[in-house]
Amino acid sequence: MVGRAPALLDRRVGAAALLAVLLGAYYAFVDELTDLSTRWELAFLSLCLMPAVFALVWLALPYRRHGRLYVAAGIFLVLSVLFELADLGALANFAKLGLMTSLGFWFLTYFESVLWVALVALVIPLIDSFSVWRGPTKHIVEEQPQIFDVFSFAFPSPGGETSANLGLPDLLFFALFLAAAARWNLRVAWTWIALTLSLGLTMLLAVEWGVAGLPALPGLAFGFLIPNADLLWREFQRWRSSPR
Repeated sequence: MVGRAPALLDRRVGAAALLAVLLGAYYAFVDELTDLSTRWELAFLSLCLMPAVFALVWLALPYRRHGRLYVAAGIFLVLSVLFELADLGALANFAKLGLMTSLGFWFLTYFESVLWVALVALVIPLIDSFSVWRGPTKHIVEEQPQIFDVFSFAFPSPGGETSANLGLPDLLFFALFLAAAARWNLRVAWTWIALTLSLGLTMLLAVEWGVAGLPALPGLAFGFLIPNADLLWREFQRWRSSPR
């Protein structure tokens, strides 16, 4: 058992390195790829590119226990700013992913129970929906898209003509929900699948309805709650029956 954990960690590091190389190649040469029809573009983004990007978060899960996550977050923040200033969009993208993943893992350390995470999953979609449909996010997306580009992660389609963008809070809550599933022994694999597919579904609905953007957090919240509903309910029943 002592030797198994480092071996698993080494495999994760190796898989993350290989995935980083493949994603780096895609982002570097995306403009030279053949354009796809809208339907195939959506399929590629939701079933290939997004899962590949968020596989990095899954592979990073062991680092959620690191005692200095705020240091990692600070380093990624500096890198994201420098890459943005240097107009290195792809590198800035992944620095933002590292930043928000580190923050999501760090914030989770302040949660004492998985029920706190479930409560957040129930409340935050309402705030996000208001922000996207009537609040500041709506104004930024429609009136100042260049600002949204800076505070989002881009998933460029082959050919580079269009891209799907996720706001930075979406990245944070993806990491937080997935890390919560790992910390409290929920269904990590199913949670990752549900979280990832929810983003693709949100993108598909935005295209079908012809809107500039839809809130992603409701889908992420359901992606955490649904695969783990029985386990969360069991924990809630245990909490209710415990003496206080």
